Amino acid sequence: MEDEFTVALGQISCRIGNKRHNIKKMAQFIEKAHRKKARIIIFPEACITGYASRDLVYELAEPIPGPSVHALEKLTKKFQVYLVSGQPERSEISDFVLYNTATLIGPEGYIGKYRKMHLPTHSVFEEKRYFRLGYHAPVFDTNIGKLGICICYDIFFPEVSRLLRIQGAKMLICISASPAVRRHFFETLTISRAIENTCYLAYVNLVGIEDGLQFWGGSRLVSPNGRVTVQAKYNDEDLVFGGVDYSKLHPIEAFVPTLRDLRPELFESLRSHSTEL
Repeated sequence: MEDEFTVALGQISCRIGNKRHNIKKMAQFIEKAHRKKARIIIFPEACITGYASRDLVYELAEPIPGPSVHALEKLTKKFQVYLVSGQPERSEISDFVLYNTATLIGPEGYIGKYRKMHLPTHSVFEEKRYFRLGYHAPVFDTNIGKLGICICYDIFFPEVSRLLRIQGAKMLICISASPAVRRHFFETLTISRAIENTCYLAYVNLVGIEDGLQFWGGSRLVSPNGRVTVQAKYNDEDLVFGGVDYSKLHPIEAFVPTLRDLRPELFESLRSHSTEL
């Protein structure tokens, strides 16, 4: 396993419904990341189709792995890089069961997927109208360590990140389509999730305007001590690079031993009391 490597944060804007255009743009970013010797490049939530696709999502959704994943596999194999991206997924059981999904692809091809667990359906969001909840939080064992993935609103729920961390994830990846009014929340929560889990956290947010929603960008890599080591521009496309060094986890875990001090009996209490809300 590689203990030190470079992460690329591919903050892009997307054209709604135009997969070919979006994947072509991703390919350009992947090639640039390869020239900088990045081992993984991360793109935003729903970057393959655009986020605000509304009813068009039924036409855009694909099985995973499907055509878009296969197109990206060619790039990850060519440039020997890991890649995380987002797209609507169509269930193999029913054409009308859709998920908001993140995929992990590597030099060996498709590795796995994460289905968004928490679907915002308030204010400008209507994800439960289209998507089914995800129920699993897998951790993926790769040559750059164990990786855990979540999507946007999931980061508001610390139990998701905690579950990924106690399964061994050394880096948490959150892909997002956050509008500008939520910027303060995400900038706070990304730091909190890194500190409380003593791990790296890579956050990549959409940028641009879709259907009247302005996405603010601000993608960042946060170190286990809560320090933002690199941050992308606000409101513009950007590609930034940050370093990960897993050896730095050890002194931080000793100084802030949150995993050692976990009280698992509280998890059961959380479950029982949450049913009474």
